[in-house]
Amino acid sequence: MSFPVLTTGLANSIVFGSYSNALDYLSQSDCNLPSHCKQASSVQVFAAGCFSGIVQVLVCAPIDLVKVRLQGQTTGERYRGPIHCVAVILREEGLRGLYRGGVALALRDVPCYGLYFLPYEVTRKALTETGKAPGTFAILMAGGVAGVVTWACATPMDVVKARLQMSGAGGRQYSGVLHCIGVSLKEEGGRVFFKGLLLNSVRAFPVNAITFLTYESLLKILCPPGK
Repeated sequence: MSFPVLTTGLANSIVFGSYSNALDYLSQSDCNLPSHCKQASSVQVFAAGCFSGIVQVLVCAPIDLVKVRLQGQTTGERYRGPIHCVAVILREEGLRGLYRGGVALALRDVPCYGLYFLPYEVTRKALTETGKAPGTFAILMAGGVAGVVTWACATPMDVVKARLQMSGAGGRQYSGVLHCIGVSLKEEGGRVFFKGLLLNSVRAFPVNAITFLTYESLLKILCPPGK
């Protein structure tokens, strides 16, 4: 538990920071006056979300790998902790080993972070009266909807990613994303790609509702309007 808890803040800061900066750049790129371009289009929101997914994968793929390896081992004999896990991976698989499953992670996160922010912006706007700032209820509902929509789309590739990441820790060996998909589909059927979807969705609503509320609250404190 300690490793995910300590790294969640880092991952979220990377995602929200890169998204905010990308959206700010995209929404002003076609304008002479930035003040006229505060309302971003759906395409811009999706593109900024995809960009945040790219940045997140580049930085957090090793973190995600270590988390999966630690959670997947049934005993403490192989990895004694996060640092030992990294050391073992580097010794046995080299630097590339830290990015095992990185392609599957990118296929999951890049489009899904686009979908993560898009339903949030749409839902928040729908629940907010014209000309008024979004309230707590609108932000919580929009964040929860965004989390559920994202996991509904991300779960199939999340299953593939986890299997690829565990293949270097005594799990079944796969030659790549397509091989993993083919073998899993052949042996377990299409339902295998939706394992954990219900649990992920139940967890995603409150977690992402609070995440977005915290994000919006911090923006008001750290970046008040007019500054």
